[in-house]
Amino acid sequence: MPGVLEKLAERVNADAGLVRRGRYLSTRFLVGMGDTEWLVAVHEGRIERVERGPFLMREYAFSIRGSADAWRRHWEPAPAPGYHDLLAMAKHGHVRIEGDLRPLMANLRWVKDVLALPRPAAPARLAPELPEAETIVGRYRRIVLDGRPHRVYWEEAGQGIPLVCLHTAGADGRQWRYLLNDADVTRHFRVLAFDMPWHGKSLPPAGFEGEEYRLTTAGYVGMIRAFCRAMALERPVVLGCSIGGKIVLELARLHASEFRALIGVESAAYQPPWYDDTGWLHRSDVHGGEVAGAMMSGLIAPQSPAPTRWDTLWMYMQGGPGVFKGDLWCYRTDGDFRD
Repeated sequence: MPGVLEKLAERVNADAGLVRRGRYLSTRFLVGMGDTEWLVAVHEGRIERVERGPFLMREYAFSIRGSADAWRRHWEPAPAPGYHDLLAMAKHGHVRIEGDLRPLMANLRWVKDVLALPRPAAPARLAPELPEAETIVGRYRRIVLDGRPHRVYWEEAGQGIPLVCLHTAGADGRQWRYLLNDADVTRHFRVLAFDMPWHGKSLPPAGFEGEEYRLTTAGYVGMIRAFCRAMALERPVVLGCSIGGKIVLELARLHASEFRALIGVESAAYQPPWYDDTGWLHRSDVHGGEVAGAMMSGLIAPQSPAPTRWDTLWMYMQGGPGVFKGDLWCYRTDGDFRD
């Protein structure tokens, strides 16, 4: 354990991709491992030096402190939930993050990857293959939501029972590409995945430049019902993940008779936040897309295939300004269904 961070500079500086991701970061930060502290000096994504404490009056931007056991568990090949990701460890009280958080949040993906480097590589998993010629078809439909016309994009494949798939907060319908290409599913179901307005290929409504995007529970329920009516779907199945999994609880409570089945994936009546301030997702001095991708990386298992991991992060990094933040307001505040 003591020598783990001493080798950090060599490993980071030999990784061209990691250095490129951190090329805008020049700072110093402190890592506490039990009673031992380490000061890490960074210049344009390269680690210049790692010094071992104790320190008396050394300057640094932010600190990340945890027990030696917490770091040991973080660096296991397949860490347990709660130890697998830096923000997850902070949420569960395994590490404490303090100081000037702007350089940390602006480069969160880099900091996470650097501090995970001591973890041995997990056995490689192969990403599932997609067919060379996919049968997915994409179209647009004009749908009126809250009295305003929207140009909504959706993709579909298959035939049979209509199955409407709801993407996660801050992302879009591309998340369902493997299901849309699964012949075992599409031979029985007409699978449809639409991008919510402001997401993916569904543009915001006219006049959006004068407002702040904020998804509401009522608006989300109305959107799903309006899409199903516009597509003339007779008692469809609705499958939602994360925020989509949460909203199916409201569909079941208020409009169960309209649907053949309602399926929630990672569905919860309430999700305690694993970070306090969603403002990091939309501010002028931090790239909101980069922060979104870095935050969501903690919801992907470390042993997941690298190609699909980066595909997922790319979708979050592509989100429009403030969109993920607006979705999370619905997910965390307006969508508290515990009562």
